[in-house]
Amino acid sequence: MDEFDIDRPADPELDAPVLIEGLPGVGHVGKLAAEHLLEEFDAELVRRIHSEHFPPQVTIEDGRTRLACAEVYAIRDAERDLLVLTGDHQAGDGPGHYRLTEAVLDVAAAFDVERIYALGGVPTGELVDEPDVVGAATTDELIEELEAVDVEFRENEPAGGIVGVSGLLLGLGERRGFEAACLMGETSGYLVDPKSARVVLEVLESAVPFEIGYDSLSERAEEMEEVVKRIRQMEQGPTPTEEDLRYIG
Repeated sequence: MDEFDIDRPADPELDAPVLIEGLPGVGHVGKLAAEHLLEEFDAELVRRIHSEHFPPQVTIEDGRTRLACAEVYAIRDAERDLLVLTGDHQAGDGPGHYRLTEAVLDVAAAFDVERIYALGGVPTGELVDEPDVVGAATTDELIEELEAVDVEFRENEPAGGIVGVSGLLLGLGERRGFEAACLMGETSGYLVDPKSARVVLEVLESAVPFEIGYDSLSERAEEMEEVVKRIRQMEQGPTPTEEDLRYIG
């Protein structure tokens, strides 16, 4: 295998599409958001990226195996044409992150992408009931646009910057002339967070724009709420019984 092997299952004609990236990361926020887009719209696989920088493994579904990869899908039934990048893995090393991002930007250039949105989570270290969306962008004009749809731009946050493909799409993308932003939902950092994925999608829905439903994502959020409730109960410890209180008194 070459460093990158890129399959081209389809080459649809798209009108100045927006590229949306949602690879695994903090709280799986970006990946959940990207997968929800693919569930809600009629998506067509246009590129499959294999690389020696991905983990040496295959995934298995119903006994069938698939080599680790990243995939790009085209969506043409939204108000705006979209390209959605997702996958089960990020690259496993620094050079791989750079080269994977360059490969994605090559795909973006081939489809005449005008703007890029990277999606992810920003860790808070604690459970968040009402997550906000924190942003970063390559231009002042894009910052103003996103502030108008309730994205918060905070000084020196996220601490340490944005790592992986999400960060490099902004850094390398700007060098190649792409306008790009990263939308990050607040999340604890230690749970899969569909609630945070939804707030990120709601911002993206206003920014692009498009319209989608959230039923399936809401169901996942409700299931996670039950998990969070149990975690909080464990953190607080058992409620003392009347007999316990008599003993303590």
